[in-house]
Amino acid sequence: MRSIQFREALREAISEEMRLDPNVFLMGEEVAEYNGAYKVSQGMLEEFGAKRIIDTPIAELGFAGIGVGAAMNGLRPIIEFMTFNFSLVAIDQVINAAAKMYQMSGGQFNIPMVFRGPTGSAGQLGAQHSQAFENWYANCPGLKVVVPSNPYDAKGLLKTAIRDNDPVIFMESEQMYGEKGEVPEEEYLIPIGKADIKREGTDVTIVSFGKIMKVALGTAEELAKEGISCEVIDLRTVRPIDYDTVINSVKKTNRLVIVEEAWPLASISTEITYMVQKNAFDHLDAPIRRICTQDTPLGYAPTFVEEFLPNVEKTIKAVKEVLYR
Repeated sequence: MRSIQFREALREAISEEMRLDPNVFLMGEEVAEYNGAYKVSQGMLEEFGAKRIIDTPIAELGFAGIGVGAAMNGLRPIIEFMTFNFSLVAIDQVINAAAKMYQMSGGQFNIPMVFRGPTGSAGQLGAQHSQAFENWYANCPGLKVVVPSNPYDAKGLLKTAIRDNDPVIFMESEQMYGEKGEVPEEEYLIPIGKADIKREGTDVTIVSFGKIMKVALGTAEELAKEGISCEVIDLRTVRPIDYDTVINSVKKTNRLVIVEEAWPLASISTEITYMVQKNAFDHLDAPIRRICTQDTPLGYAPTFVEEFLPNVEKTIKAVKEVLYR
């Protein structure tokens, strides 16, 4: 099977859906003439033209609102935020228009659109460009929130998201765009709301999503050298969350560690902790441990970045704590 970059997998997903459906279009800052800030849309202006690959001013509130209106009128917009940090400017359109329109219209208006772009930290970008928003948007009914961790999942999930009749928040990472993975040439779809067991194990369950899956899998690799068997689950979507896969795994391993790039309060790991203790309390042999970011804005210094984020060392420590080792 061929190996392609994360950005190429996204490009293929969008291009294939645009060829299938003339109502699909891409709009955002630098998506056309510049081929995309991260080159996801490279070559698409030439193929699809300026009516379907649309450059916008630096005005997220405006072009997000145009996207909502287009979706209300039967089109399928893909709105690219250069970073979800900038989506805060447009959050009124995302939360108060896109997410609520179906209910407020009594079912008269579906909003079949995708908001996509990078989330979270990406090195020394400072406090205003390093925030993770997965749990923010997952808190809002009416939205679906997808966070792929590899090129294969990214392509299959994005194609599904584009075909969905509800608004989907599709969250990527700047640090993943150049990463390669195996992606089949034939068409495939991945359902929204279904987690994936990336590695089977018996001693402890590790749950994560997005780029932090590298921490989860790296932890499992290191602990395997010590004879510790970790089951690693990639949520892939955080609204809806596949609770059943997590709970069934905990019933097997009896221990749970959740790793997430988010501030600790009201995070996805908080929600999973609640649901596991509610539905599998008698199966737990140790308290659930969460590895989140530090509870502070992310500064610029590289030493601060290293201390702020989840890593393999912190996760190994948490796993050994739940194993009482």
